Amino acid sequence: MTTDQAIVFSLLFGTLVLFIIGKWRYDVVAILALLVATIAGVVPADQAFSGFGHPAVVTVAAILVVSRGLLNSGLIDSIAKAMLKIGNRHTLQVAALTGLVIVCSAFMNNTGALVILLPVAVRMAGNNDRAPSYLLMPLAFGSLLGGMLTLIGTPPNIIIAAFRAETGSVPFRMFDFAPVGLGIAAVGLLFIALIGWRLIPRRRGEASTEELFQIKEYITEVKIPADSPFVGKRLQGMEEIEDSEIAVVSLVRGDYHMPAPSPIETLQAGDVVIVEADTDSLKKLLANARVELAEAKPAAETELASTEVSVMEAVVMPNSPLEGNTAWTVRLRWRYGINLLGVARYGTRLIQRIRQIQLQIGDVLLLQGRSEVLLQALPVLGCLPLRGRDLRLGEPRRIIVAVGIFATAVMATALGGFPVQITFSGAAVAMTLVRLVPLRELYQSIDWPVIVLLGAMIPVGEALETTGGAELLVSGVRPMAAYLPPTSILAIVLIGTICLSSIINNAAAAVLMAPIASSIATGLRASADPFLMAVAVGASSAFLTPIAHQSNALVMGPGGYHFGDYWRLGLPLVILTVLVAVPLIIWVWPLEAAAH
Repeated sequence: MTTDQAIVFSLLFGTLVLFIIGKWRYDVVAILALLVATIAGVVPADQAFSGFGHPAVVTVAAILVVSRGLLNSGLIDSIAKAMLKIGNRHTLQVAALTGLVIVCSAFMNNTGALVILLPVAVRMAGNNDRAPSYLLMPLAFGSLLGGMLTLIGTPPNIIIAAFRAETGSVPFRMFDFAPVGLGIAAVGLLFIALIGWRLIPRRRGEASTEELFQIKEYITEVKIPADSPFVGKRLQGMEEIEDSEIAVVSLVRGDYHMPAPSPIETLQAGDVVIVEADTDSLKKLLANARVELAEAKPAAETELASTEVSVMEAVVMPNSPLEGNTAWTVRLRWRYGINLLGVARYGTRLIQRIRQIQLQIGDVLLLQGRSEVLLQALPVLGCLPLRGRDLRLGEPRRIIVAVGIFATAVMATALGGFPVQITFSGAAVAMTLVRLVPLRELYQSIDWPVIVLLGAMIPVGEALETTGGAELLVSGVRPMAAYLPPTSILAIVLIGTICLSSIINNAAAAVLMAPIASSIATGLRASADPFLMAVAVGASSAFLTPIAHQSNALVMGPGGYHFGDYWRLGLPLVILTVLVAVPLIIWVWPLEAAAH
């Protein structure tokens, strides 16, 4: 082993450890790995940021913009609305929702497809008095299955296609993934709809406001007497009492009732303030404000909401600015006028102080605020309303324009007229010009952590090949060829990629495994295509853990899932995927054939 190879292997091992620990976000870890590789000399300094101009990176960014255009047109909402009329047979509901998300995820960002259908699934479960856990995990796994169908279905497919081009072959085309992907998706859909959902534990998940958050236990009325030091002062002073956590949810002044009052509202003698506070915070309020305790009582709907004020449950989305922060650090109350009344994780309300809770992807938040403010603020905050979200019915003209732009890009790519990065960059520009993606949403629609991850990890992955590290790994595989057929080694590559994508981002798994798989094929004197296709399938088969993919993390809170719940459905699905994928790959992409 040379010095450069030792550096590359040590760096990749350290990167994997940091990915698994998850203390730092994966894009930060990837940039750190790139910088270390450049300083160590295994990545030339003049090529350190070449990955950001890589066709795969450009294509992923463009497809995310095009996906936003399809969402904004209302096309997917119109289709999803029909799901609410599917009937109350659970097997049919699972089949319909999972099948729909598979189709949508084949042609757009799979997390975006999931976002549209998640509120539909929650509403469907509520209408039939069923636990949403039975619908949400199939929905998440269906979005991963759909990504296997086309070139643009998921970033790993784009990475694998671009890597194939770098080896001297033509890149995989739009529907080259379909023969294998369709077989896996069909078997996966049948299994999930008929058997798989029964393996999922029943979790409470996103229940009713009263059941999930139990806010009535923390609601108290206090009266402002004439001698209180808070008379004539702003309401925000009551919420800023040192070492306490108080949320004013309503103010009653005579016959006038104000849910979610403004923090600059001036208090008057005789006001009744309805607060949400734990016992310690309530004691501090009574001592500092010299208010009179009226009564602890269940929170009536009229005290929390009105025609202008809403109480809404929302889930924290991937890449939300709330992720890793607290409501206090983002100034949720003062900047947006929104009260955070409760946080639920894994279907259970967190009982620690809200100001101290670092929010995570999939957390369910109970928010109170003026209705129009909530609707405007939630997209900015990267939160998805659950029950409160109304489906948009798209205008026929906007849907026709969106579908026309998208279909043109797909056909141009499928017919081989232009590279995928050109056709979908053009489609992204077209979506912007016709205002399907407003300029303010253009950059918001791009998943920048994934872009940074790809741009940073591609040169690091190339270093594995240029230093001979990939060939060194293959030298350990060659002895296996003496007693294992190539089919078994193909299965090992597939299973290895699945395991890797279960603990790190699947795009990173594809970047790392592509050169290794290609080198293994060369060592076996076999075609690289089946091994690259195995990496693509394995990178999308992230069914075992909630951290394996954003779709899995997104349903964790609303579904009330525990970390170990995923393997109950995920492990049988992985086994089925391997059993179906290996013979299909060999049939479509023969081991002994020349590259297609």
